[in-house]
Amino acid sequence: MNLVNYEISDRVAVLTVDNPPVNALSPGVPKGIVEGVAQANKDDDVVAIVLIGAGRGFIAGADIRFFSKPWPEAEESLSDVLKSFEDSPKPVVAAIHGHALGGGLELALSCHYRVIVSMAKVGQPEVKLGFPPGAGGTQRLPRLAGVEAALDMIVSGDPVMAERARDLGIVDQVIKTDLLEGAVAFAAEKGLSGIAHPLVRNLEVKLDDPDIFDRKRDQIKHRARGMRAPYACIECVEAAVAMSFEEGIVREREIFKNCVGTTESRAMRHVFFAERAAAKISGVDRDTPRRPLASAGVVGAGTMGVGITMNFANAGIPVTVVEQHTEALDHGIATIAKNYAATVSKGRLSQAEMDRRMGLITPSTRLEALEQADIIVEAVYEEMPAKKEVFARLDSIAKQGAILTSNTSYLNINEIADSIAGRKGTVLGTHFFSPANVMRLLEVVRTDTVDDDVLMSVLDLGRKMGKLPIVSGVCHGFIGNRMLEGYLGEATIMVEEGATPQQIDRVMYDFGMAMGPLAVADLAGLDIGWAKRKAAGGGQAAEKPGAFIANRLCELGRYGQKTGRGYYIYESGNRAPMPDPEIENLSRQAAEHFGVKQRTISDQEILERCMYPLVNIGTVILEEGFALRASDIDLVYLNGYGFPVWRGGPLHWAGTIGLDSVAEAVRRYSQQTGSDHWKPSALLEELAREGKTFEDWDGGKT
Repeated sequence: MNLVNYEISDRVAVLTVDNPPVNALSPGVPKGIVEGVAQANKDDDVVAIVLIGAGRGFIAGADIRFFSKPWPEAEESLSDVLKSFEDSPKPVVAAIHGHALGGGLELALSCHYRVIVSMAKVGQPEVKLGFPPGAGGTQRLPRLAGVEAALDMIVSGDPVMAERARDLGIVDQVIKTDLLEGAVAFAAEKGLSGIAHPLVRNLEVKLDDPDIFDRKRDQIKHRARGMRAPYACIECVEAAVAMSFEEGIVREREIFKNCVGTTESRAMRHVFFAERAAAKISGVDRDTPRRPLASAGVVGAGTMGVGITMNFANAGIPVTVVEQHTEALDHGIATIAKNYAATVSKGRLSQAEMDRRMGLITPSTRLEALEQADIIVEAVYEEMPAKKEVFARLDSIAKQGAILTSNTSYLNINEIADSIAGRKGTVLGTHFFSPANVMRLLEVVRTDTVDDDVLMSVLDLGRKMGKLPIVSGVCHGFIGNRMLEGYLGEATIMVEEGATPQQIDRVMYDFGMAMGPLAVADLAGLDIGWAKRKAAGGGQAAEKPGAFIANRLCELGRYGQKTGRGYYIYESGNRAPMPDPEIENLSRQAAEHFGVKQRTISDQEILERCMYPLVNIGTVILEEGFALRASDIDLVYLNGYGFPVWRGGPLHWAGTIGLDSVAEAVRRYSQQTGSDHWKPSALLEELAREGKTFEDWDGGKT
């Protein structure tokens, strides 16, 4: 198969890149383009050249695999393509549909002209892989779009739509008809015009605001915390302003090479490949037929039910939300309207689109209103009897073949499926994360009896909702919350041993977490864990290590942010946590209760005792087959728990510091405490012994 096809249309040479699925610039593609340009320039009948992509898009960028391994020797590269375009005496026109991203846009910027269809996007997303553009993107884009717009695009990595690209000068024309036909006509006109054809490299860079770079650094300092790549992008654009084009290209390449080799970039490339691997489900044919999900139901109009309902409406699926009490139902619908209105006020949603989505939502107080729904999500209290009662009623109401899912954080969904034996194949878990209409992660909990087509249909639904669906097996807490118990557990135990909440949270925030563990506990609500402990203890919350202070806080009505006091004090209208001296007193009481001598705990110990349980429990989850792959576990923590993307997830991060070091520390803490989350994982010990990382492990099935 030719990766680049060559045809003539109306005296225009058409080079079509055909390298599915996204026309990446893999080895062979640059060679085919360079040869096509040379062939066109040798043909006297050809007046211009059009470069276009086959299939879904133009060129989505470089082949990411080759950032970690050498490019084939003597093989033409992207730089050869750029040179062939700029040296071509005949105009080269990039015809863009789908996406022109990264190297794809850099390639288009080196063409003489660019045309685009109205639904296409262009962008420089390299920063999301831990490095700046490295093939002239930071030097050419400011010359076309201006410094401010180019800086925003390159530092954020976010693409722009066709009309915006035209307004910025990135493209010359938006094609409203057939792209190839319009591009050929445009190219023929330019080729026959006899004019000199422009090169972006020859344009002047205009800087109207000399403070723009310092202001951008200040603007990104929070979201780019701990990262190098966003600042490297700024440095590259600064070079475009301060240097000649040739000097800027050299400087850009130098910065690019320095970034590609960092642990940050390796981690972010790991995430890139992890997201693609997550769609592959072992034991299930990817071509398994899907069930049509044209209508939906949600049981419960509380916080989670509201968010889940919005997800269906956002995906264009009519949804009926059921709540038994009219007052609660009205409140839920009002909350949905308020959420949408806030998005409209920020300019991220039109009023017409809000009205369309609200029109897809039908409120009801009758469960019978769900009798024709293709999929029903139960989102009631996290109590097994309540959930079983809902499923028993749905069993008698829902149509045959309807998919029934539970939005549970911990409960055994196999038990729920067994409770309605005739529908076992259509029951599974959909664990949305709060706020459900915002958070990207969706744990799809694969019951032992679920049908393959049901599982794959729900995964597709998650992607349609804009989620990242990750398959988990059925175990207590599934992937994320099962691991979280060790993370939060050690944090609370260390408060009893003498560390302050603010020290623990500072260490984890400095590590890169979005919030520290005690601040997270206050945000989630301390009463949730208290209720679980009381349920497990027959009405009396157990006084186990780590629970003493939380129990006392809850007994005092201090549930966290919702009551203004928890591990911290929260002033009215302000979510910023303030230290509370009373915690020190409760800490001393806990130490006396457990016979613990309080001490100064180092930042390094805090980091290890919070992070290593994540690694150890995550490895146990792999051992037991409740996660398909280590990278799925990383994605759960990156997208649901505020883990820093530039560290690649807890298991990838563990590999960067050495699994032998992690395993040794786990053994040491296990001997000191004997807690279950410190019981060394056999798989962790095995990988450490063999000098491997989780990327080397390919076992396990859900």
